[in-house]
Amino acid sequence: MSHCESMKGRTLVISGATRGIGKAILYRFAEAGADIAFTYNSNGDEAQKIADDVKVRYGIKAVPYKLNILEPESYRDLFKQIDEDFERVDYFISNAIISGRAVVGGFGPFMRLKPRGLNNIYTATVTAFVIGAQEAAKRMERVGGGSIISLSSTGNIVYTPNYAGHGTNKAAVETMVKYAAAELGEKGIRVNAVSGGPIDTDALKAFPNYEEVKAEVIERSPLNRMGLPEDLAGICWFLCTDECSWLTGQTIVVDGGTSFQ
Repeated sequence: MSHCESMKGRTLVISGATRGIGKAILYRFAEAGADIAFTYNSNGDEAQKIADDVKVRYGIKAVPYKLNILEPESYRDLFKQIDEDFERVDYFISNAIISGRAVVGGFGPFMRLKPRGLNNIYTATVTAFVIGAQEAAKRMERVGGGSIISLSSTGNIVYTPNYAGHGTNKAAVETMVKYAAAELGEKGIRVNAVSGGPIDTDALKAFPNYEEVKAEVIERSPLNRMGLPEDLAGICWFLCTDECSWLTGQTIVVDGGTSFQ
């Protein structure tokens, strides 16, 4: 069996897949033959365009769903919709993040951090992972197991200006992953985190000091380049294959060697 056929008949559920890392993951799994249920926050047109593209390109089923991850309990209704549209759930990847006004008071120097922004980041990063993974795990149990992944970042091991709110929540979600792995293993469900160094995405380009960050990453990486969304998509795909059947409760750091510098 070639790797490209290995996910035929399986279903991936992924949050936040209309751009950047989520979009790259969606295409990687589609290429491998997986059907895909994916969420978007506001850009329904773009989501539909992506769904149509992968259907034509890879002959798979792809359905977009609107989700506000600041209301994680809405995952319950979302998964009921997925039950109607898909026969099974095999993989769940918690990728969506929040930005803009929701992170005011959570993204900034330590002395300017405020409860609302910090709480919003926790809700979107940790609580959304928990509720999404709980719903996914119920369905995975019916098909004999599966693989759950939370995206993370190296902002919890490398000082990143203004990133305290996000960094602490990445540490929190990586610990939650370990607990989920410890308790879901008996159901045949593996749970891991993929922690990316700075990846060249629209989210990073929105940083006021983007050019400075990019130059610094290229200088710090022994590989002399920025990370690309595809660099994380490949490892997410790998973690859902049988090659990783004994790998659980881990955080895989994909950072171009930057966190050692």
